[in-house]
Amino acid sequence: MQPLRRPCSAAAAAATATATGVCRSCRRRLATTTAAIGKAPPKPPAAGLAELSSRRVLAVAGADATKFLQGIVTQNVATANGHVRGRGPQSTTTTSPEPRTEGFYAGFLNATGRVMHDTFIYPFRGGAGGLPALDSGDGFLVEADASQAARLEKYIKRYKLRAKVSVRSLAPEEVSVWQAWDDEDGNAGATTRSRLLLPPGASGDGIMTLRDPRAPAMGYRILQLGGGAPRVDAERVDEDAYTVRRYLQGVPEGQDELLREQALPLESNMEHMGGVDFHKGCYVGQELTIRTKHRGVVRKRVLPCVLYDPDRPAPGALAYDPDGASSVTTAAVAAASVPAETSIGRFGKRGRSAGKWLKGVGNIGLALCRLEIMTDVVLPGEQAAATYSPDDEFVLEWGADDGDVKNSVKVKAFVPDWLRAAMEEAQQKK
Repeated sequence: MQPLRRPCSAAAAAATATATGVCRSCRRRLATTTAAIGKAPPKPPAAGLAELSSRRVLAVAGADATKFLQGIVTQNVATANGHVRGRGPQSTTTTSPEPRTEGFYAGFLNATGRVMHDTFIYPFRGGAGGLPALDSGDGFLVEADASQAARLEKYIKRYKLRAKVSVRSLAPEEVSVWQAWDDEDGNAGATTRSRLLLPPGASGDGIMTLRDPRAPAMGYRILQLGGGAPRVDAERVDEDAYTVRRYLQGVPEGQDELLREQALPLESNMEHMGGVDFHKGCYVGQELTIRTKHRGVVRKRVLPCVLYDPDRPAPGALAYDPDGASSVTTAAVAAASVPAETSIGRFGKRGRSAGKWLKGVGNIGLALCRLEIMTDVVLPGEQAAATYSPDDEFVLEWGADDGDVKNSVKVKAFVPDWLRAAMEEAQQKK
């Protein structure tokens, strides 16, 4: 691996560009400075409400909606009183399965067990409190990545066949997606519905909520039916504030972070975020997922990371620093400028990749990391982290074409407390 070299400052690069065009060693650095390094979003407030324009909602309704979804998602759609038997979306049952009454987190996989879509699913009865019923008054609202909503609709219809199910994409004016949180009581994991939201009747029938199960401090997911915003006693903020909080919790979302048809649900921490039920009946992609659970070892996980200047010591804690990240004089360039899937290497050493970058903002982001290389996590069946050393540092390098100097920044991964505890608990049960 080439030693780290700091590119010219943005000011020097701009001066060179004025005089002689753009120097080869700074061409990409200057492009990054002008296109990607803006003012980083401020730190999110302790209590906030953000509209998530990156998410869209589909309605799946009809007499067979519960049985149909049960065969194509990773979570249990039906209650214990309505088990669905058979394989896949055309499974049969001798009793009519009753849908769950609370919303939940789940994934849609392809036949080889890779994540196609990460979703929240909200059961509704009698037209969802104002939404026009499709084929019946009962069904589910499926929230997914907005850029993939049309693809998800097509995916669901592929398995529909003769099932009595209708699928329709809903416009943001019909249903909008929000996230609310409140950490002011000093215990993010104990945020209560009564403290965060006004009484249910205050917003009429036009609101659906669920406690976000992915991490303790995530707060609540809210669907607002019709126009307007939910009546929540919290500061209204941009979606970037929610994204920062999500990265600090180590929670991936959307196809930029759960790479479509590449990400495995267990490597994406979905089983520890309440997204996989290992006791339900068969579903598309179950075979590889259940085999990995019981026979394999998950050696890679999506983890939160901090980018930092090569001239500075490695940070001791995961922290968002918008002021430092937005400065063009630091080599810790904005995380948003690092290309997706950039390989993570050991600084000053050769060897296998330690992981790959996914996405970030400011000085933080998410990466798919090899646990035995980048963390002190001891994998099942091993006595210690195989090749981990606390003195090792890791680097992201990109943009080296035609002999140009690489853009370089150091990266450090952290294992969130909730994820470490969940992995330890799962290991003890084996």
